[in-house]
Amino acid sequence: MSSPARAFNIGPYRVEPAVVLAPMAGITNVAFRTLCREFGSPTSLYVNEMVTARALVERDPKTMEMITFGPDEHPRSVQLYSVDPVNVAEAVKIIASEGRADHIDMNFGCPVPKVTRKGGGAALPYKRRLFADIVAAAVRNAEPAGIPVTVKFRVGIDDEHVTYLDAGRIAEAEGAVAVALHARTAAQRYSGQADWSRIARLKEAVTTIPVLGNGDIFSAADAVKMVEQTGCDGVVVGRGCLGRPWLFRELHAVFTGAEIPEGPDLGEVSRILHRHAMLLADHLGEDKGLRDLRKHMAWYLRGFPIGADLRKRFGMVSGLAELADLIGQLDHTAPYPEEAEGPRGRQGSPGKVVLPEGWLDDPEDAAVPVGAELMHSGG
Repeated sequence: MSSPARAFNIGPYRVEPAVVLAPMAGITNVAFRTLCREFGSPTSLYVNEMVTARALVERDPKTMEMITFGPDEHPRSVQLYSVDPVNVAEAVKIIASEGRADHIDMNFGCPVPKVTRKGGGAALPYKRRLFADIVAAAVRNAEPAGIPVTVKFRVGIDDEHVTYLDAGRIAEAEGAVAVALHARTAAQRYSGQADWSRIARLKEAVTTIPVLGNGDIFSAADAVKMVEQTGCDGVVVGRGCLGRPWLFRELHAVFTGAEIPEGPDLGEVSRILHRHAMLLADHLGEDKGLRDLRKHMAWYLRGFPIGADLRKRFGMVSGLAELADLIGQLDHTAPYPEEAEGPRGRQGSPGKVVLPEGWLDDPEDAAVPVGAELMHSGG
């Protein structure tokens, strides 16, 4: 397989290979990012899970815990969610003045109803002026500290309300240093297939900054195909690495022209699982950390020959000693199964996007929706 041999710049930072770990709520904390970096390149980009600007300004304790970075993590990358330029400005000032991050990514891609019903996430780019004001507020307050701002969005609300080309041009005009497109509408959520042709169109429309592609990258081969088919400058990987942080090893190989290694046997998966547990225990404490690990178990063990009872016990693990005991009961020689390949994580069904009343009436309206930022980070 030929190497795409890609790299791109996020402000002063060279992202090479051109691979980005997507921010995922409840997933991309410091433990998981550390694990992915250990498999990938330290010069790729690994984005923290989303925090809300309002919660950051209020110094919500959970939010302040969430923006934790490893001692050797660089650049420190945080994703910010907001529907209010004022809150964005204040949050970015805090990040900049207190040196809390080196890169800020703005979230306009979330399709979750509790976000879109307040005008946030994938609903917001429909309001072109408000979208421009939020991006401008982030860039203006990040610039003095030399912090680059990137913007991530979806194709649109649904097939009748497509916003991505305008969003890309506006973000470019307001000073974003890169844009990323998840090639689905909000109505699709995570169902069906991502339409990579939209990434190619965005690349044609946005000419002065990198355009990154996101959606349905579940293997190194998928990443190469996306770059070849769309001309995008880099790939953003989300659900494809759930329970499979070694995907970054494979992506590093294919983007540097090396041979793609075989998938790990159950022995190596066990060691990776234990490493993840140790990192979470260090970050959150053993009790909380092992509870957090439970959601990853089905992903890690997918396709391997493990009895139902043992699989269930992994999903209820509560301590490091218990985890070590369970790992000892696995067949460490079991090879990596074909069943572990392909889509993983939430998929669900498409559905009507829940929006604030009258949201579609005027795309030029810059008013902030009432009560839009009462949701705290991770909620």
